[in-house]
Amino acid sequence: MKTLIGGAAAAVLGIIGLAVWWKPFLQLLAGAIPFALLSGGALAIYLGFDELKDTWKSKEEDFGTSSTGSEGVEQYKKEVDDLKKEVEGLKGEKEEKKGKK
Repeated sequence: MKTLIGGAAAAVLGIIGLAVWWKPFLQLLAGAIPFALLSGGALAIYLGFDELKDTWKSKEEDFGTSSTGSEGVEQYKKEVDDLKKEVEGLKGEKEEKKGKK
């Protein structure tokens, strides 16, 4: 209830203040709008440039992996084959243990 009464009083005082000080309010608004646009534009430029740099870095990393891609693929294929052999060996040991029980 106190919040409702306080909000209503603030709204009434705000309307009275705008009526009494209309010209100074417009002057303040006229000075604040260009500053807000300038600040917002600078922030947008900074964020856009930062995003552009991230895009460039990801493209450079893509180019780096493509030059050594075939070597990497062969290495991974060999690793997968080794792991498959290891898994088969473990399966065989497990089956031997079951057979002994």
